[in-house]
Amino acid sequence: MNYVKFEVSKETMDKALEALEIARDTGKIRKGTNEVTKGIERGIAKLVLIGNDVQPPEIVMHLPMLSEERNIPYLYVPKEEIGAAVGLRTSTASACIIEEGKAKDLITDLRKQIKELMK
Repeated sequence: MNYVKFEVSKETMDKALEALEIARDTGKIRKGTNEVTKGIERGIAKLVLIGNDVQPPEIVMHLPMLSEERNIPYLYVPKEEIGAAVGLRTSTASACIIEEGKAKDLITDLRKQIKELMK
């Protein structure tokens, strides 16, 4: 397993942000590094989004390792876009989807794509 920021296409990134928005409205999400960490550790996170521009990077550095240990797909996106997708006026370092809601099919596709990239 490599804890390296892998590149995802703009389309995949947009799909992940759309899934986060849909899950926010019809399922359950967690936002902020502490809540995301708990979601991963408890094994309830379905998909993790990590800010690729978080300063200092140590704030989110542990999330990829935890996600890989629990076999939870993750990807990096701009923190500003994560904040907007979860309904905040400010950016947030990370977010995760706990219950998919109406985004279930979208998340299933994303999980397959991301797991392929992680190999």
